[in-house]
Amino acid sequence: MSEITDETKSPWGILTGIRPAKIATKLLDEGMSDDEVISYFINECGTTYEKASLALEAARALRPIRDDMYRDGVSIYIGIPFCPSRCLYCSFVTNGTKQAAALMPEYIEALKKEIKYTADIISHNGTPVETVYIGGGTPTTLTPRLLEEMIDCLYDNCDLSKMKEFTVEAGRPDTITEEKLKVLKKYNVDRISINPQSMNDSTLKIIGRAHSADDIREAMKMARHCGFDNINMDVIAGLPGEDMEMFKYTLSEVEKLEPEDTTVHTMSIKRSSRLNEYLDEYDLAKGELVAEMVSYARKYLAERGKFPYYMYRQKNQLGNLENVGYSKPGFESLYNLYIMEEIQTIISLGCGGVTKTVDLETNRIERIFNVKEAKDYIERLDEMLHRKDVLRRI
Repeated sequence: MSEITDETKSPWGILTGIRPAKIATKLLDEGMSDDEVISYFINECGTTYEKASLALEAARALRPIRDDMYRDGVSIYIGIPFCPSRCLYCSFVTNGTKQAAALMPEYIEALKKEIKYTADIISHNGTPVETVYIGGGTPTTLTPRLLEEMIDCLYDNCDLSKMKEFTVEAGRPDTITEEKLKVLKKYNVDRISINPQSMNDSTLKIIGRAHSADDIREAMKMARHCGFDNINMDVIAGLPGEDMEMFKYTLSEVEKLEPEDTTVHTMSIKRSSRLNEYLDEYDLAKGELVAEMVSYARKYLAERGKFPYYMYRQKNQLGNLENVGYSKPGFESLYNLYIMEEIQTIISLGCGGVTKTVDLETNRIERIFNVKEAKDYIERLDEMLHRKDVLRRI
């Protein structure tokens, strides 16, 4: 693990925070030129030129979007803690479909109560909802009926007339059906994620994904047929056993599908993942190779008209690197920018949710936590509701 945690080898120099683009944004706001920002990163922080320019480019993408943001707005995150299976590298508290099938209706009933309670607070405060993001887990693990119940409850209780963006993660292609996609379209979901991570079938088996690369292609075809014209796809650099050619193949196959947004993650060794538990059994790429992968991805995606617009770092990432969202102009995810740059209050519902209140005048951020386990969330729902009472403005 020394290569993962050794900060002296980090291309980010002395920076240990997860949001380096925030520094670039602050420096631009203070009147620095692009060259001065890059010089600051290199000389004061010890970053490479490549990472300094990456932070600057992400900050440049943020500023016009921030200027159009509702100053008094909020975003809503809804967490669905169910997946068909748990990926090798995953540390999220999720519940497999088979084991949790009986829990899903009960969870959605509890979630609907939190939606109603929170919608009342938002209405009382008079704050417009700017974005909604349903993530997980994998929200499309839900049945079409439960998916519709949840979203219908949101519309019934919350004024979404000023909403600019509605995202649902349909990350696992083995959970996507035409019926579910039609439910999402019915409720004006305008952005979805279909996340392959790799387009190499051998890798998909290693990491515990119960689908093939062809399933990903079919899911994209189905989504396009249903009218979705803003789709994100995730890939991971440094997956066990993958070399440079395999990563290049993944990027090439993903871009053939023409997603509007491509997120390039760097492999992270999460403490509570199965990968960390059995680390010696897997062939992980060296930091230098992963650095080549992410550098290649940036150039490759730029050639296809996609540019970095948000980024963040995680602990124990191979090569001390980063995760970057690349999009075509006009397809940047507002929610991703707001949460990563911490410039808007995000109200989180469901188990594992972390509400962040942002005071733009004082730059003060406060957090409200929901419990992580679905069963605990159901049993302690009243407690979760009352934790949100502090959001109510007097």
